[in-house]
Order: sequence, then C-alpha cells, then structure tokens
Amino acid sequence: MLDVVDLDVRLSRRGESVHAVRGVNFQVAEGETLGVVGESGSGKTVSVMAIMRLLDPKITRTAGQVVFDGRDLLKLSETEMRAVRGKEIGMIFQDPMTALNPVLSVERQLTESLEIHERVTRRQARTRAIDALELVGIPDPAGRVRDYPHQFSGGMRQRVLIAMAIACRPKLLIADEATTALDVTIQAQIVELVAQLRQELGMAVIWISHDLGVVAGSCARAQVMYGGRIVETGTVNEIFTDPQHPYTTGLLGSIPRLDRAAGTPLQPIPGQPPDLRIDVEGCAFAERCTSAVSKCKTTTPVLEAVSSSHRKSCWVHTGSGVVA
Repeated sequence: MLDVVDLDVRLSRRGESVHAVRGVNFQVAEGETLGVVGESGSGKTVSVMAIMRLLDPKITRTAGQVVFDGRDLLKLSETEMRAVRGKEIGMIFQDPMTALNPVLSVERQLTESLEIHERVTRRQARTRAIDALELVGIPDPAGRVRDYPHQFSGGMRQRVLIAMAIACRPKLLIADEATTALDVTIQAQIVELVAQLRQELGMAVIWISHDLGVVAGSCARAQVMYGGRIVETGTVNEIFTDPQHPYTTGLLGSIPRLDRAAGTPLQPIPGQPPDLRIDVEGCAFAERCTSAVSKCKTTTPVLEAVSSSHRKSCWVHTGSGVVA
C-alpha cells in the first residue's frame, strides 16, 4: 500500500539547515501495523509529516518517493493531496490539547472532513460524527458531540482525535505518539481501541512511539530510527529478542523490567543524540557506541540482511541476546 523510497528531508530557516530525514526506505502492506521507535529528534514525526505533505514548503526541501496506492504523493498538486488527507490517510497528532481547535465544537471539527470528502449533507455528516464518537467509546455521543474540547478529559480528547482520523474510513492510519501524556490505564485503552478499529475497518497503521512497550504490544513489525535514518528493522519478535544494532540494545537496556533482580540499575545510553545540523561522516551512533571501530567513524553503514525479514545498519554488532 505504501512504499517510501529514499525519503530525504531538509528544513532550512534563518541560515540554518537541519537534515532531519536521511534516505529512509520502508513499506507498509494492507492491514499491517508498523511501529516506528527512537529518541526525540530521530526523525520519526518529520518522516510522516513529509508523507502527509504537512511540512511548510517555504522552509522544507523533500526528495525521494512516497508511493501510496500507485501514486507518488510528493508529485501531487496541493488540491490532489487534500483529497488524500483525511479520506485515504488519517492521522492522530501528538497533543490533543493543541490538535483540536478550542473555539470549534467537536461536531464541527468532525463534520468538516465528512462534508468535504464524502459529499454528504450537514445532517448526514452529524449522524456520521455521532457514529464515529460511539465507535471510539465516547459516552452519550449524541449529547457530547456538541461539546467543546475543554469539556473533555485528556483521554476523551485523544478519542475525539481518533474519531476525526477514522471518520472517513481511511486505508492508512498514522498514530503519532497517540499515548503521550496519558496515564498507563488510558494508554492501554487507546492501544486496544486502535487495534480494534484496525480489525473492524481493515486499516493499515503506522504507530510512532518512544514507548517500546506500546510497540511490542500493538505492532507486528518495527523499525528503529536514529539520526534521521532507519538503523534496524524487523518483526517485533526479532527486534525485541535479538536486537542487532547497539542503539536498539541500548533502548531495551534502559527500560525498567520486572524480571530483573531488585536493585539492578538501568543502563542508559551515554552521550547525546547527534546534531542534525551537521552532516557527520560514518555512523551517527559511533560517538555513543562502545563497540565502534575506526570504520564506523568514516563510512556510513547501510541496511543489510540479518534474515529474510530482519535488517540492520551496523558494521560490527552481532546481537546481544536480550530477551524482551
């Protein structure tokens, strides 16, 4: 369904240029759930914002291909792209407080896309909006549809965002940090809800998160991003039980685990993420990697096959035996 080829994104403003995404390649099949993980600043959100063509064209230079259902989205006119957003690709944004318009009712924010994409009347759109709210578990949807965002809790606002994203029954749903700032109970409800909607509507899902537990519990396949590149990709089982990149191993090692002995310290990754304003020679993780050799600092590794479904971008690492 989606084939991203050599996606490259540079953001330039006031004389400074940030190379946020560097030659990213991945595919998403119909009905598949793909997890994208990595630290803040690794390029996860910029990648999907580029796919959706939501980055400011005045400061953005995008190269590569984003082929969705046979069309390169980067070559579509803005009018053609508007017909794709919301209708064929839905997106749940990070912060429900800022993603919802505080001066418009939930009804208006839900019905707008339905009226534009589905060519339905205002009354028909309102009925569809109520159905969408019911689908995502909002109590008394016919009454709550007239409310404003400030009248909902954080978890309910996130459900409203999901209702907006799936109102037109898209083929692909992008969930960008959909559980950020929510407590653990609400996080579990949102993850379960998206999984249920994927099955009922037959959508493919790209789930972006820094929470490895969310990805492990909701995705079939995962890719790890660092410094604007994909450094490892494979099935969730492969990524979590046999990580082949030292960055992936570091992420897993820094997570609290119930199966560790009491008092066992976490193992944080030393150093800081790379400055994306600088084009570094070699592997971007080399300065933080305890396994790095001289080649790592001079030559950028490419994704190579570990198995038929598992690929890594590393010159020396051969796995750690970590069991998730």
